[in-house]
Amino acid sequence: MAEKKVKKTEETPEPEAQDSGTESAGAAVAGEEAVKETQAEAPLEDAAVAEALEAAEAPAEDAPAEEPVPEEAPAAEEAPAAEEAPAAEPEPPAVSQPKKKFKRLPRALRHKHSRPARERPATRKPITRIPKPDGELGRRQERRGVVVSDKGDKTIVVKVEMIKAHPKYKKVVRSSNKLHAHDEQNSAGIGDVVRIVETRPLSKTKHWRLAEIVEKAK
Repeated sequence: MAEKKVKKTEETPEPEAQDSGTESAGAAVAGEEAVKETQAEAPLEDAAVAEALEAAEAPAEDAPAEEPVPEEAPAAEEAPAAEEAPAAEPEPPAVSQPKKKFKRLPRALRHKHSRPARERPATRKPITRIPKPDGELGRRQERRGVVVSDKGDKTIVVKVEMIKAHPKYKKVVRSSNKLHAHDEQNSAGIGDVVRIVETRPLSKTKHWRLAEIVEKAK
């Protein structure tokens, strides 16, 4: 008897499973009915939309023809529209670019400045040449010195002393130089004061010649 009671207690949950099965079946049936209703309503909605479109088109066809608008009207209407147009977008900041290299144009392509035209005479003047005056020969340099040597043939060595003040410090500076002069007759001797004149190169070292003997040595 005890075993039978246990079996009965274990079998009791079966009605709940049956109840859940019935609930799921009922939900499926309700879903099928809703689908059918939507399919039935869809044609009704399409018909309503078609009627509304026909009603909108009918007045447009029956309306009287509009009068032509003058040409000036669009211009007047466009002006406010242009004023109400939104402001243009700000331009992006300028990006620094490398400086362009300046190429020098050739002379033929450069800008030519206009110059006033020079008046040219109808007849050309004859060319007249003026004779140049006879100019004097350049002054030859002269030196005065003392003969220090007469050993050479037709040649004497003259020592010339120069006294000159310094340009900045104004100190008197004495300097001497030895010059070779040409003596054609070997008339000058050692110790004589002579005057020599610059001349053409007579040798490698002789660029002077004896002009006169100022004072004879004692």
